[in-house]
Amino acid sequence: MTHPSIVFLDRDSLPVPVPVFPFEHAYREIAATTPEQIIRNVGDADIVITNKVAFTRETLQQLPGVKMLAIAATGYNHVDLACCRERGIAVANIRHYGDETVAEHAFTLMLALVKNLPAYQRDVAAGVWEQAQQFCHFGAPIRDLKGATLGIFGAGGIGQALAERARAFGMRVQFGERKGASVVREGYVSFADLLATSDVLSLHCPLNDDTRNMIAQDELMAMKPGAILINTARGGLVDEEALVAALKYGQLGGAGFDVLSTEPPTQGNPLLKARLPHLIVTPHIGWASQQAMQRLAQQLADNIAAYVAGRAENRLV
Repeated sequence: MTHPSIVFLDRDSLPVPVPVFPFEHAYREIAATTPEQIIRNVGDADIVITNKVAFTRETLQQLPGVKMLAIAATGYNHVDLACCRERGIAVANIRHYGDETVAEHAFTLMLALVKNLPAYQRDVAAGVWEQAQQFCHFGAPIRDLKGATLGIFGAGGIGQALAERARAFGMRVQFGERKGASVVREGYVSFADLLATSDVLSLHCPLNDDTRNMIAQDELMAMKPGAILINTARGGLVDEEALVAALKYGQLGGAGFDVLSTEPPTQGNPLLKARLPHLIVTPHIGWASQQAMQRLAQQLADNIAAYVAGRAENRLV
């Protein structure tokens, strides 16, 4: 391909510079693109960069000139891969750029909830410590990570990085088999056992038809009483209404979420309304360290350069 035209449809979603492409090209950046603007904003581009702009079958059928979709993220549930395959559109995503930083974020949520820091911060802000009869204020229960069992669903780069950190703190780590699997692979425990025996359960898997709402009311009730649920993967993995109920009625000891089912949550969300001291919600920033974003941007440029040179790198299609 000579002198390809490239457009980045949601440039403001990646707040670091994009490296210069090592070939002659035309390049456009658009701050953000709504679904109604996709066709117009893509125009005659050969290569489209999308972070979260969705490409459905209906949209792709109206873009006969697109030759590559370069996803500026790991998740690809917003792109119809089957349609891309049918139409000969190459698709590449970003891999392992944020393994360490997302694992750190998940571990930070876990540690804060085990120590019940949000509850104590709230008590201090309310003046409770100032009224204490002792030198300290005893409030929400405090636990140690050492000796506790961490269940991880998703044994990829992030899951493995989290396991490494947990073991360093003296935790027992177990990886869960797929929900409904007839055979439990060596090195895994069944999904049911993962729920029943984990003091902390952390999700690190993609969102697809098999994993959507994989943690709902039945699964929350099957979890170890007082367990902590961490989700830094995708919001749709957990039934949010059921989670709030499990927290309010004391089935869970806490939850830490960096993702919601709809982002941004312009219409609100049950987790945002709950305002519970044992619930932490962060705005999908587990991936967003400066180092991780720079790695992402470089890999994005490398994926496109590889495609132009005729090589398949980090390809989904």
